[in-house]
Amino acid sequence: MNTKIFFLLLLSLSLPYSLFAGESITCASTNSTVDSGLFDYLLPIFKKDTGIEVKIVAGDTGDALELGRQGKVDVVLVHDRDLELQLVDEGSFIDREDIMYNDFVILGPQNDPAGLKRIPFPIEAFKKIRSTQAQFISRGDNSNTNMRENRIWAGTGIMPDRTDSWYHSANRDMAGTIVLAAAKQAYTLADRATWLAIRDKVYPALEILVEGDPGLHNQYGAMVVNPANHKQVNYQAAMNFVIWLSSPAGQRAIGDFRDAMGNALFTPNAGSF
Repeated sequence: MNTKIFFLLLLSLSLPYSLFAGESITCASTNSTVDSGLFDYLLPIFKKDTGIEVKIVAGDTGDALELGRQGKVDVVLVHDRDLELQLVDEGSFIDREDIMYNDFVILGPQNDPAGLKRIPFPIEAFKKIRSTQAQFISRGDNSNTNMRENRIWAGTGIMPDRTDSWYHSANRDMAGTIVLAAAKQAYTLADRATWLAIRDKVYPALEILVEGDPGLHNQYGAMVVNPANHKQVNYQAAMNFVIWLSSPAGQRAIGDFRDAMGNALFTPNAGSF
């Protein structure tokens, strides 16, 4: 946690609840945080602690960042760390903090026609999918997950082409892409939180075949839209949201969040990246 955030945290803890009661902000975030149920769990706790109501606009990371750049929301919680830092440097956002992480996994049919179960590395797994021409479903929507998939393909030395009969673009969100992959008995790249959220709908058609590689790490960060660019931004309330997510209370709430099967979907790591 940087020095500015630390002192703002101390200040916010000393302010009375009633100072922020009735305040509201809008947060743009990713489908994974919404589909997993994370916000349904976190936001009532945050409102009880601060009096601030948070309205969520869900989409992919690119959509969320664009809403922030246009000043249509107050704060974002997304997962494209390099792009987030770039936008902070450009002045579109301020006060960015690492909040939590999960990871990406490669899903595939149980019979595993490409033989990925014996391959621990995502680049090698993608090479095997290509060499066997096993069916692969891409989100194809320029989301952060799609960009991560493309980086893995680039690491293989060649990108799939639209003429490749085994490669298909879903142009759907993560949940929809997983459902389509299950229906087609195809491989796909997914974030673990969304997979766990809808696993019961598609298992045993799909299962995790490749996981745990550092290249599949998926960091989430929160940052405030720069009020110098957009005067309507509720900076104080938005900053309190980032402060709370970074605080022991917020980090504890994130760590305590579980799905119906007791799986932890996100790991808090504010200040530790």
